[in-house]
Amino acid sequence: MASAAEQLASNLNFSTFAKAEDLKKRIWFTLAALLVYRLGTHIPLPGLNPEAYAAAFKGQSGGILGLFNMFSGGAVQRMAIFALGIMPYISASIIVQLMTSVVPSLENLKKEGEQGRKIINQYTRYGTVLLGTLQAYGIAVGLEHGAGLVNDPGIFFRISTVVTLLGGTMFLMWLGEQITSRGIGNGISLIIFAGIAAGLPTALAGTLELGRTGALSTAAILTVIVVAILVIALIVFFERAQRRLLIQYPKRQVGNRMFQGDTSHLPLKLNTSGVIPAIFASSLLLLPATAAGFTGTSTLPSWATSIISALGHGQPAYMVLYALLIGFFAFFYTAIVFNPKDTADNLKKHGGFIPGIRPGDRTAEYIDYVLTRITLVGAIYLVFVCILPEILVSQTGVPLSLGGTSLLIVVSVTLDTVAQIQGHLIAQQYEGLIKKSKLRGGKRGR
Repeated sequence: MASAAEQLASNLNFSTFAKAEDLKKRIWFTLAALLVYRLGTHIPLPGLNPEAYAAAFKGQSGGILGLFNMFSGGAVQRMAIFALGIMPYISASIIVQLMTSVVPSLENLKKEGEQGRKIINQYTRYGTVLLGTLQAYGIAVGLEHGAGLVNDPGIFFRISTVVTLLGGTMFLMWLGEQITSRGIGNGISLIIFAGIAAGLPTALAGTLELGRTGALSTAAILTVIVVAILVIALIVFFERAQRRLLIQYPKRQVGNRMFQGDTSHLPLKLNTSGVIPAIFASSLLLLPATAAGFTGTSTLPSWATSIISALGHGQPAYMVLYALLIGFFAFFYTAIVFNPKDTADNLKKHGGFIPGIRPGDRTAEYIDYVLTRITLVGAIYLVFVCILPEILVSQTGVPLSLGGTSLLIVVSVTLDTVAQIQGHLIAQQYEGLIKKSKLRGGKRGR
């Protein structure tokens, strides 16, 4: 079966794409949805003084606001209606997935299949509303503490800000779900991808301008570009890397004929969690700065101010915590999405087994053994890819959009989307071959 799929993939060409009407509709829908998202990042928040805010943001763009701005596609820089982006939804997903591991009722819902998944998704939406409301209120209070940022501070501005920013986040969550079901690729990932990709040309142009004015040396710019190319190559290699476990099926007898047992492979990705650890880690590191917006940093205790400063982008504490969170979420998310016990039970149910390993619990233990070790390698790879460019960015002053997290997201989402497009093309070509064989069989019958 694998060889047949590979042969179909090798035969794909432009004519195959031209005939894939459903795929073209999905691609156009995805592009239209992302265009709507990009338009929303340019609609400003009502009641804000744009000139004063632009000046205030310019002084803070190298810190946590720059990181938030990268994920929101420049919406924070313009304080647009999509300034919160999709981050409240991601944070709510973290909390709900953590709770499914410790709350028995949620764990049982997870085992109920599609119906349970719908209920868990509904809880995630409720969590998104709660977190989005808190973060939007924190932004409103933080804006009011800025000198001259708000034209008419007060309760009306806070309410309108919360409603506007929360509505933007809920719309993006809905838009991401629509892209996933009616478009191509993962909707949430593509929204983040579109935001980062839109900022890359500006970041590159800004870097070259810094080199032209002498603020950055030519050696520093070349170093960052070379490191970025190497990191992209590393990401492509590791994202496509797999550990394939050999699966054998016993011989079977049909009538008087004995058929040889089939063999297949169980592919285990080196990085099963994908870009999720980097996104989760970044979103969690945004929480202290968001909490500080409730009262403003000037009224916080000295110890709280010290913590927020230590967790600033590029600080050693930020780097260490970032690496630890990436490693944790790499293992955590892998454990969430891949259950060795269920895989072993399915193999046993269909008569499959790993040579030399007893079916059942021993197979589950072996799969978990292999998965743990390749996940460790994947976690080290993620930490390296995310931390190395971040160190260069913090040391050289290159714009944040060229950091490790942004490169990881852009390359990984691109690979995943291209893989889904190839899957649709293979399915289209396979259906065409079946139709041709049926037509030939009908002609022969006549």
